[in-house]
Amino acid sequence: MNRLLVGLAGITAAGLWLLTGPNLHSAPQGPAASPKYLEGDAYQKARAFSPAVITRGGRIIWLAGQTTTQDLNGKSLLGDFQGQARTVFALMDRTLKRDGASLNNLVNMTVFINDPRNGDQLVKLRQEFFPDGKFPASTMITVSNFAQPGMMIEIEGVAVVGE
Repeated sequence: MNRLLVGLAGITAAGLWLLTGPNLHSAPQGPAASPKYLEGDAYQKARAFSPAVITRGGRIIWLAGQTTTQDLNGKSLLGDFQGQARTVFALMDRTLKRDGASLNNLVNMTVFINDPRNGDQLVKLRQEFFPDGKFPASTMITVSNFAQPGMMIEIEGVAVVGE
């Protein structure tokens, strides 16, 4: 019985601590510096991604996964990987512009595609959308399906904007 009471008291204390949170405060952030893009090796450069992007300070924007089966005018993009990918980048840029940012502020992206044969097309698009070679850190994952039939790509990302 004593062990049960001690256990319940411990669980209660842990629960209260989790609800109230530890008395921790984040260190003050200095002014935002420009992101530093680590130079990749030959393979990373050819695949249009940076092995890491270092940021300090600034405002962080977390982008939900963007996907589409229609272009910005409502035209169907079913079966058109290139069209879907271009539209996804446009949607990401539009979302970022709502807070004064753009694709140039993207420091990380996770790309989901349903056919690995489309990976090379995506690399060419990244080279087009990031012509200065400041590529976001990136992961590409092949999935079997998306939330809706006909989707071929989804991209989520993180952007950092100087204050």
